[in-house]
Amino acid sequence: MDKGVFVSAFSNGDIFVGETLGTAALILLGGGVCAAVTLKKSKAINAGWLAITFGWGFAVMIAAYMSAPKSGAHLNPAVTLALAVKSGEWGDVPLYLGSQLLGAMIGAVLVWATYLGQFNENKEPTLGIFSTGPEIRNPVQNMLTEIIGTFVLCFAILTQSTNEGLGKSGLGILIVAFTVVGIGLSLGGPTGYAINPVRDLGPRIVHSLLPIPNKGGSDWSYAWVPVAGPIVGGLLAGGLYNAMF
Repeated sequence: MDKGVFVSAFSNGDIFVGETLGTAALILLGGGVCAAVTLKKSKAINAGWLAITFGWGFAVMIAAYMSAPKSGAHLNPAVTLALAVKSGEWGDVPLYLGSQLLGAMIGAVLVWATYLGQFNENKEPTLGIFSTGPEIRNPVQNMLTEIIGTFVLCFAILTQSTNEGLGKSGLGILIVAFTVVGIGLSLGGPTGYAINPVRDLGPRIVHSLLPIPNKGGSDWSYAWVPVAGPIVGGLLAGGLYNAMF
């Protein structure tokens, strides 16, 4: 597999379509499981952490299979940055990042539309459906948690390129999906494992704008952590990959 295939092998139009639609699907299904477990009068209320972690894993798998032929299925600025560090190709990075943020916002709006009746009867803050938050608010600890989780994700993705068969068979996407489940189960407890800047930022923006009754604040004082932490984690993964391979 060429080192720059994920960054340079697609047209601008394909990147925009693939990343926008793929990230929208990711957030629709991932945010959807959070809404299903959280909102009253949902049949899945109180289904718990296992439902959330597997729901996000399936969301990654479905969104990646949908978008891979168009854009390579980054769906995450941290992944895009890790791949750019690995390949040295940065030209398409702004397009990837902008498309991912737009897709994340679209996906968050679709979650709201899907659960509109439940949101309209809401009596509790709803930010946790859209974005992450720490159980213990300590910016240094929270940042470190996000860096570690994102590093695991990005390094797992980067090392797949050492096995050409995974990419050709399509099994690589399945492995990434299970990696996301594993991160959620093992490392997600402290912060809710954003491990993706637009997964947190896009829905947080949408939460701040939507007319949800009793929705509470959007916690902008914390919002930089799930953006900065994954970015650092992705850059570190790319750097270590180049040093090792």
